[in-house]
Amino acid sequence: MAHIHEKIDFTVAIFVVHQNKILLIHHRKLDKWLPLGGHIELEEDPEQAALREAREESGLEVELVGERPPTTEPGTRALIAPRFLDIHRISATHEHIGMIYWARPKNGSLQLAEAEHHDIRWCAASDLEALQPAMSGAVKWYCLKALEELA
Repeated sequence: MAHIHEKIDFTVAIFVVHQNKILLIHHRKLDKWLPLGGHIELEEDPEQAALREAREESGLEVELVGERPPTTEPGTRALIAPRFLDIHRISATHEHIGMIYWARPKNGSLQLAEAEHHDIRWCAASDLEALQPAMSGAVKWYCLKALEELA
């Protein structure tokens, strides 16, 4: 994915919860355990990006969890707000503003995106400590918070 700007991009992270487990991928390029996610394309809004990234990276259609305000009218479309926002450094000269969503699977079958990931798996909270390489503290916190809130 080409970067929209050399210094900063907008991204989505989708923490999918099902039966008290969270869906994680072992990212091939970054060598990290992460949620589904990626860059928001110029022609899409954050909600569309989250649904697309979830489908591309897992084979699953998901339902984003959150409130959509009743403010859609001509010229305005209300979006489901992300549960959290963060900014994280990717390199010495590049950052991502991350829109962090909770989601539940609707349909589809789990598939590994082999070009992007080493592995994809459902993890219980008790599995998070054993993942190798170790997960970052921020990602682990979001995993536990999503599991708590969508239990």
